[in-house]
Order: sequence, then C-alpha cells, then structure tokens
Amino acid sequence: MVDLINWWLTPKFPKKHIEIVISYRPQGSWKIIRNYYRTWIVHPIKRRFAKAYCFILQNFFGMKIIGITGSTGKTTTKEMLASILKLDGETVYSFANIDPVYNIPTTIFRCKPFTKYLILEMGVEYLNEMDFYLWLAKPNIGIVTNIYATHTSSFGDENGVLKEKSKLAKGLSEDGFAVLNSENTFLQKLKGKLKSDILWFGDSSNISASDVSYTQDFKTKFTLHLGDKAVNVLMPIMGKQFVVDALAASTGAYALEIPIEMISKGLSGFEAQEHRMNVKKLKSGAILIDDSYNNNPAAAKEAVQTLKDISENRKTMLVFGDMLELGEREVGYHKEIGSFIKKFNIDYTVGVGRLSKYVVTDKIFWARSWKEAIPIVKPLLSNNMTVLVKGSRSINLDKLVDILK
Repeated sequence: MVDLINWWLTPKFPKKHIEIVISYRPQGSWKIIRNYYRTWIVHPIKRRFAKAYCFILQNFFGMKIIGITGSTGKTTTKEMLASILKLDGETVYSFANIDPVYNIPTTIFRCKPFTKYLILEMGVEYLNEMDFYLWLAKPNIGIVTNIYATHTSSFGDENGVLKEKSKLAKGLSEDGFAVLNSENTFLQKLKGKLKSDILWFGDSSNISASDVSYTQDFKTKFTLHLGDKAVNVLMPIMGKQFVVDALAASTGAYALEIPIEMISKGLSGFEAQEHRMNVKKLKSGAILIDDSYNNNPAAAKEAVQTLKDISENRKTMLVFGDMLELGEREVGYHKEIGSFIKKFNIDYTVGVGRLSKYVVTDKIFWARSWKEAIPIVKPLLSNNMTVLVKGSRSINLDKLVDILK
C-alpha cells in the first residue's frame, strides 16, 4: 500500500509536503474533503499531464526551458529574464510566489504550442524538492544565483543548501548551460562536476558589471559587459544586489543568443516586485525602503549596505524582522547580523520578533510584533531620515509598511 501511495505521488514527491498535507486540517468537513481531493486526486493527475505536455512542447515544438534557483534573487532574476525574453518571443514564467510544487504544473499549462521560452522558479525548502521539479521539467539552462544560509533547518548548513540546489545544474544535459555566480565560493565547487558547459557571471568573468551608481529617483545604473561588448543599463530598482541578479538574467539570455541591446532594453523595462527594495517618500519627509518580503543573513547584509549607500548625510533607521528557518544556528545568525549592523553606525535599529532581540543592543528598540513597533517607529520619523524595513512575510512587516505609508 505504501509503495502504491509513493508511486501515485511520484517517486520524487517531497516527503515533507506529504507530512504537511496529512497534518493539515482545515475547518469544516467539506473543506477537509476538498483539501484531500485536490491533494490526492487532482494534483497527482495534473502533475502527470503537465509533465507529458512539457515534454511535447520541448521536444516537438522547440520550447526552451530555463530553471532558476538560489538562496537569494530568484524571483527578481526570473522577472528580469522574462522582461528580456518577451522581446524575442512568447514567454511564460512562474507567477507570484506560490509553492513551486503546485506552481510549476500550473505554469506549464499556461504554455501554448508557439511558446518559445518557459522560465520556472525552482525554490527549495525541503530535501528532494529539486528532484521533483526535475521530474516535471528538464531545463535547457539552469541558473543558480548564489548559495547562502537559507532554510538551514532543513538542509543543515550551506553545504546542504548547495547539495540540494546544485541538482539543477547537475541535471542538465551535455548541450545545456549552467549559469553560475563566479563570486560565490560554494558554487565554485561545481567546477569540473557538470556534464553541461558553465557560463560564469560576476567579477573576474566575461559577464560582469562596472560603474554601478544610483540616480536621484532611486534607480540603479551600470555598464553591462558581455564578452567584448558593453552597454549602459538603467534599472527601475535600487541596490547593488540587483545588479548581480541582472547579470544572472543577462547570462541566461546570452546563452539563448539574445543580442546585448535587447538585454539592456529588457532590464530597463522590467517591473520591480512588491516589497522588494521599493522606495517611497512619506508624508513626514522620510524616505522609506520597503524590503519586507523576505529576510535571511545574506539579503539582510545587502539591504543594510544599500541603506548606507544612499543615505549620505541623512539619519538612518533599520526596522529588522526575524530571519526564519535557520535551524539550530538561528540565534547565532541574528547575533552575527547585529555585529554587522554596528559597523554602519545606523542611528536607530528596531528589532521585531522573538529572534530580533539578539540583533539590537538597546532593548528599548525591540518589539514582539509589528503592531508593537508602530509607536516606536512613528515618533522617530523625520524629513532627514531614510528608513529600511527588512523582514519576512511571516513577521508581517509589510503591514507596518502600509501603516507608515
């Protein structure tokens, strides 16, 4: 019976998802029946049809599949690459941030026979999730943005993260391309271990950026170098971390032989996602940087660096929400971020959440929840201040942002 269940869920279906489904009890008998019907009947059938349909489109209609994973920058890289490839042909890509276990089959069914490119965001939180994605679709190009400490409650440490996420690159065929970040020490370990060719991006590679700066209307400009060619790029988003995402997207487009002029146009025209370094001027005159979508050690450092880069002579405030799913080292990671923040002499740091009390040294500026943070943050706002709200969705700092706006 167990073997039959495993076959029905496909051999690669993440066991953690089965546990979550079994333990989930929505209120109301009809909701319970509907939930199990979708999980055990609808989704297994849908996955199998999606796999077959994807195979047909790829092998008989020539559709190219690009898979994207990494610890940070996946969604932004996906949006940037989609903005580029849409200029060249019909492009379908993962919508919003629904769990890829369910989002990928849905995205596949949005494709048509004339779809030229399919971009799939392949974020992983649990062991063997990547195996399931690769069972569904076989990418021609695999982009790994970086490897950092994320979801270490499942993967243990950065090497565990690398082991799971690198399956995308290792699963590519000999005629595929692995797009990897040359500045990430963990990805450097993949040299000589892949069947496919590797296209590196970042410093000391053929695909890099120079002259990065910000405009007065909070855009990022830089020079993109693709081999012996160069072009100026102006992106409607602020932060050097997004230049790295742009390099990842540009390298993916380069592997598909997209001209550099089209790459520049696509990067300039992409739409920044909500709660990802969005900038707004408040009624108080303060400048608000809304980065409340997600939080992890690497992303937190990048956001804090951007806060200082654009502040100049303005006062600074950091509202910091808990970094989650870090396992046994969660307290250590928060203390490490606290030490990192001290180097920047930020005027006010407000921790929000159980773990964020380890980030701030002055307990006056610590709140258990986003609601408790409101009376702390609001009186400190002034017309000579830049405020960064850095948090995870589960801490609800997006609600604090809405209140401040």
